[in-house]
Amino acid sequence: MTAVPGTASGATAATASGAVLVLGATGTVGGRVAARLVAQGHRVRAASRRAGPVDGTEAVRFDWYDPDTYEGALDGVDRVHLVAPTDSATPADVMLPFLARARARGVRRAVLLSSSAIPAGGPAVGQVHEALPGLFDEWAVLRPSWFMQNFTGDHLHARSIREEGVIRTAAGEGRVAFVDADDIAAVAAHALTGARAPGADLVVTGPEALSHAEVAAVLTEVTGRAVVHRALTYEEMRDRLAASMPLEYAAMLAGLDRANAGGAEDRTTDTVLRLTGRRPRSFRDHVARAMQSVGAGAEAGAER
Repeated sequence: MTAVPGTASGATAATASGAVLVLGATGTVGGRVAARLVAQGHRVRAASRRAGPVDGTEAVRFDWYDPDTYEGALDGVDRVHLVAPTDSATPADVMLPFLARARARGVRRAVLLSSSAIPAGGPAVGQVHEALPGLFDEWAVLRPSWFMQNFTGDHLHARSIREEGVIRTAAGEGRVAFVDADDIAAVAAHALTGARAPGADLVVTGPEALSHAEVAAVLTEVTGRAVVHRALTYEEMRDRLAASMPLEYAAMLAGLDRANAGGAEDRTTDTVLRLTGRRPRSFRDHVARAMQSVGAGAEAGAER
């Protein structure tokens, strides 16, 4: 992967600049990004539909489907961490008008959380990815692999693991380089605050690619509870997901599983190490860490 401007040892943008708007600030990645930026001394506006409190931030209400919330969220902001609405297969419909308004209000840097499975110009948030470099001189698109938190948080997989000891996917024996949300947030914080924006498409992975059967084996070894992977067809996975989300979105996610069966996610990158200076967390270490924090409450659910 081509090197990008700015490294873990580079200078960061001055904290005296405008605030960073973090969309989805109560979510799996957004919450971690907000907390990391606060710890680094940056002013953070934490946006969510309910404007819930995030320690050390300015909580603001933001709803992609309510343009009346845009102006308040953008007040005093010069950088934005973008998380697409999770209930739409065509997020560009609402995101692009918001980004045009953000640019007009003085936002100079935008970092988009996308997906390793969706290239520029691809479906869903891929349309926003394609448009971003034309909207902002300073930009980055983070394309993380599937979240480790999907197996330990409040995702469908995590619930079926806890309730039944089963992971159901249409991914077959395909391997995925699952990544910890903490590592994604570390990359995002660097992209938002580095002296120079990456200006690049960054695929973010964990250190190894695992099949879901191997994931189940690690969970079994670390937790001491038997976990197995049960392979579904594309149609079975689509219908299972459609019980809790719109059919079009369920079909897209099931399609990503099917692509994984064909090896679409069977690769690793050095993005985390190159931008943050530390190696990404392994899945075994993630599970052990999640077990230690169970008493402190369940993690927010992941979307990928």
